[in-house]
Amino acid sequence: MMSRLSSSTLLPDAIAQPSYARADLQPGIIHMGLGAFHRAHQAVYTQRALSEQFGAWGIVAVNLRSPDPVEALAEQDGLYSIIVRNAEGDTAEVIGATVDWLCAAERGTDVLDYLANETIKIVTLTVSEKAYGLDPVTGGLDLKHPSVSADLANPHAPVGAVGFLVEGLAKRREKGIAPYTVLCCDNLPSNGHVVRRLVLDMAERRDPELARWIAENGAFPCSMVDRIVPAATAESRARAEALLGVEDTLSIETEPFMQWVIEENFVSGRPAWEAGGAVFAKAVEPYEKMKLRLLNGPHTMIAHLGILNDLEFVRDVMAVPEFVEKVRRHMQAAVKTLDPVPGIDLPAYMDELVERFANPTIAHKNIQIAMDTSQKLPQRVLAATVETLEAGQDAAEFAYVIALWIASIQKRGNLDDPRREEILAAARNVDPSDPSAPFFAIDGLFPPALVQNRAWRDRVNAELQSLKV
Repeated sequence: MMSRLSSSTLLPDAIAQPSYARADLQPGIIHMGLGAFHRAHQAVYTQRALSEQFGAWGIVAVNLRSPDPVEALAEQDGLYSIIVRNAEGDTAEVIGATVDWLCAAERGTDVLDYLANETIKIVTLTVSEKAYGLDPVTGGLDLKHPSVSADLANPHAPVGAVGFLVEGLAKRREKGIAPYTVLCCDNLPSNGHVVRRLVLDMAERRDPELARWIAENGAFPCSMVDRIVPAATAESRARAEALLGVEDTLSIETEPFMQWVIEENFVSGRPAWEAGGAVFAKAVEPYEKMKLRLLNGPHTMIAHLGILNDLEFVRDVMAVPEFVEKVRRHMQAAVKTLDPVPGIDLPAYMDELVERFANPTIAHKNIQIAMDTSQKLPQRVLAATVETLEAGQDAAEFAYVIALWIASIQKRGNLDDPRREEILAAARNVDPSDPSAPFFAIDGLFPPALVQNRAWRDRVNAELQSLKV
């Protein structure tokens, strides 16, 4: 039986490993959302920072719901591998920046104890867009969101990300400890501002003085993250085993490219993340908007294009020249909505994205990218649509994406989305003369400017007719 990766296993010399003394590492960061992306991104940057400038920046990894990754990390002494894949070959690195691991659903009190400890300086988050309980209409808390309603009713035993942040800050205030910096790493536009608004909204409902204290003393920098990280498979784990010589149930594959742009706004210090290539900027929004509209928007388009054409992976879609041209046309429409981005050659950036999407070694499933599309469309596609129409320009490329999404739902008859029942009901009640109408009638799904734009909705209908689902 193959041995399991741990602090006592011997690895081949070619495998990069932590160059710092893990035994001396102390907790300084809590990360919420122990998924593949965090393990291939923020944890990697933190390992690079610790190697360059050692300090008390160990990560306490918190998963809000499932204990599975927490238990796996415990069994491997906090170690796991990332396999970087491209046409030149595969390389492996063992990441060891994590010092503790908790499932909040089982050990919520321990999570709060960490949050209330002055050794914790930063809380980073990758919990997905839907987990924040954001009301897309008001921009504040969605009071019907399960975790929001639960945390407002029982704030001292939170279950959601925002609830944990607020209760942790409340405990620090009671103890006379400065707040931690809250660093959102999810694909929300102006993500730091959004999370600050939600935290203050929940705090205000509990105690206006708590909200005032957070507003005056806390920090919520914006950030933009980028790295393509497919879900792990039996095949990817087998590749890791062959490289490592040991079993690693947490191994993940990723691409060589990674990017992190962070607003320089921290209240109690930070790791030297720039050692891993992170960029610190006064304003993150131009980079964030660029990534959402040139990478994430086309990614959503590719996913539904793949589903409609029975293509499993992004690379399969990008192997069809006609589809590559559609992706480039979408990018050309989206780039017109962007301001200049400091240090970025936008045409070169788009060319690089096409190459990344086409990477034949990355098995990124279209069905994975298509999850929660209703939560992703506003920032990835709809905002650019509204701006394009307001400028008096043609928004046909964006109408095509909406048509792809609707058509893929009609084809599958199913989807993984927090608004699943509403969307499936719309799909069952389609009028052939106005097939998109039930979708535009879903409350808060589309901005009023698009709901009221008959000409653009007709363009969506025309695209749907051409797809012939």
